Amino acid sequence: MTDAVQTQNDQSKFTPRVFSGIKPSGGLTLGNYLGAIKRFVDMQSAEFQSIYCVVDLHAITVWQNPTDLRQATYEVAAGYIASGIDPEKSILFNQSQVSQHAELGWLFNCVARVGWMNRMTQFKDKAGSNAEKVSLGLYAYPSLMAADILLYHATHVPVGEDQKQHVELTRDIAQKFNHDYKVDFFPETQPVIEGPATRVMNLRDGTKKMSKSGESDMERINMTDDADLIAKKFKKAKTDPEALPDTLDGLKDRPEARNLVDIYAALNDMTPEAVITEYAGAGWGRFKPALADLAVAKLAPISTEMGRLMTETAELDRILARGAERAREIAEPILKEAYDIVGFVR
Repeated sequence: MTDAVQTQNDQSKFTPRVFSGIKPSGGLTLGNYLGAIKRFVDMQSAEFQSIYCVVDLHAITVWQNPTDLRQATYEVAAGYIASGIDPEKSILFNQSQVSQHAELGWLFNCVARVGWMNRMTQFKDKAGSNAEKVSLGLYAYPSLMAADILLYHATHVPVGEDQKQHVELTRDIAQKFNHDYKVDFFPETQPVIEGPATRVMNLRDGTKKMSKSGESDMERINMTDDADLIAKKFKKAKTDPEALPDTLDGLKDRPEARNLVDIYAALNDMTPEAVITEYAGAGWGRFKPALADLAVAKLAPISTEMGRLMTETAELDRILARGAERAREIAEPILKEAYDIVGFVR
């Protein structure tokens, strides 16, 4: 937690609202599905108003080929819809169609402190030893992410464990804005981190996160993979010589084994403990084919529907444009009130 001044905040005044998004850079993987999209679908209910975004402004914090960016934007949108996001129940759009994101992002650049940004571990990881050469946008990424969330007065954000720090920063920015202007305007958003596979690991190295940019395609499940390729990748996933234990503690120092158990649990809506109970003592010759069959049953229909949608880009354009229109209806009054609070003449 940063050193922002704490303020009292009446959360009951805010409409229960979910916001989250995925960056269109590279293809969608099983990590995106289990760590984010599946939970987006689960939170799509009468309890919340749900807003889901393709965060293309974030994508250009590192250079993107324009053709690839368009294709990746369509792929994320298709992945949302094929996985069960209903554009009638949820608001679905791409970020660059709603200019209020960038406008509130600038306000938050002036609220957030440099020291807070310097503590963002994701920036350090991505910039590495070349921090002086990366874009200013990459440095300010967390401030724009805070704007994405607070532009809708979102109360809940389903995120992976690696994004928790950004949601904490969002809370700090909201608190500082409210304190500085003596208002109770922005909510203190809650991160939602739950489920057995909020961080899906590499199929060839269980100590590394599954990544779009990994060297080998066999180390990840792409959401566009067909049934045969999904099955092949799980059957060839790295394991160890030992059978599955009879308690979850037995997987403590077995990262590849734990990863596959977590994936099975997440795909089948089980706990990892329940998976261990069912497969205690089983060898990989039994477990990996069972995991492959489960993954094919759950993922292949999504892959097929994504393929159809990505050939129907006019349909995706219509859905995203309508979603952007609905998003602006919520965002514009909130941004205008923020401008009034700051003292801008309009």
